[in-house]
Amino acid sequence: MHYFRQCLLFFALLVSSTSLLAAININTADANQLADAMKGVGLSKAQAIVVYREQNGQFKSVDELAKVKGIGTRTVEKNRENLAITDKN
Repeated sequence: MHYFRQCLLFFALLVSSTSLLAAININTADANQLADAMKGVGLSKAQAIVVYREQNGQFKSVDELAKVKGIGTRTVEKNRENLAITDKN
């Protein structure tokens, strides 16, 4: 029984950590999702990303985030692995 609990706990941790690793689509995420997913980005900067996207169209690459006022290349690099421009299925 103890072994079963350990396996169950391991599986639960594996599933939850995998979902945390899923990249967020910067072309579809709302400001709250962006703020939650990105290191160094609060709600204000996340809203700026959404406004930029609405005014200029979808991002063609993650690097284009650096064009948003308040988002620099350092912020992009810090978050690159967690960002995507398309949904990964």
